[in-house]
Amino acid sequence: MDVLDAPVAAALAGPHAHLARRVGRAASYDRAVATFSAVPPDPGQQDWDDLAALLGPGRFADLFSLPVTPPASWEPAFRLDGLQMVGSSSLASAVHDPAVEELTADDVPAMLALVEQARPGPFWERTFEMGRYAGVRDDSGRLVAMAGERLRVPGLTEVSAVCTAPEARGRGLAELLVRDVAARIIERGDQPFLHVAASNAGAIRLYERLGFVVRREVVFHGYRTPPRRSPSRP
Repeated sequence: MDVLDAPVAAALAGPHAHLARRVGRAASYDRAVATFSAVPPDPGQQDWDDLAALLGPGRFADLFSLPVTPPASWEPAFRLDGLQMVGSSSLASAVHDPAVEELTADDVPAMLALVEQARPGPFWERTFEMGRYAGVRDDSGRLVAMAGERLRVPGLTEVSAVCTAPEARGRGLAELLVRDVAARIIERGDQPFLHVAASNAGAIRLYERLGFVVRREVVFHGYRTPPRRSPSRP
């Protein structure tokens, strides 16, 4: 489980290496996939300079739950208390529901439209490349709920992007999809885990009911890299 102490770094160095960009010891996902970035657990000034060079001046650096603090020249963008939870093997018993369908690249516009409505967290044009996504449609064929895989580290895969359109809430679709995604992860031989905002009591209750347990408290945080300096005038 130690690999979950720095899941972004572990994913970019392992199963998601094909989605990674690197300069020195700094790494980040391709910008269209995710804004998550990583530096070593003991970063020096060179590591921060490398990450700034990788992202560009004034760009967003989402350090996820990495317990490090960048130099003072990096502008804080957000901070959010959260929980990291790990699922049990009991989730493997989920029965496939015919209402759940696997989503593909053709569904990206519908996925982005749902994310705009439901606001589950960061989701970009190529986020679906991080893993398998599943969804449920209404009678008109519109996507109204989805969940999928995000960070993947050796032996574990994150359940993420759990969201439901406002008009479809209260029907148990989030539970249905989390069970489906987690079961497929277990079938593949991995263990599911997830992250949730500490203030999201409803989601935490759902995850606990499904068999997820809190592994640790985390702090999600992001920054802006230093802006480009204007050349000095003689």
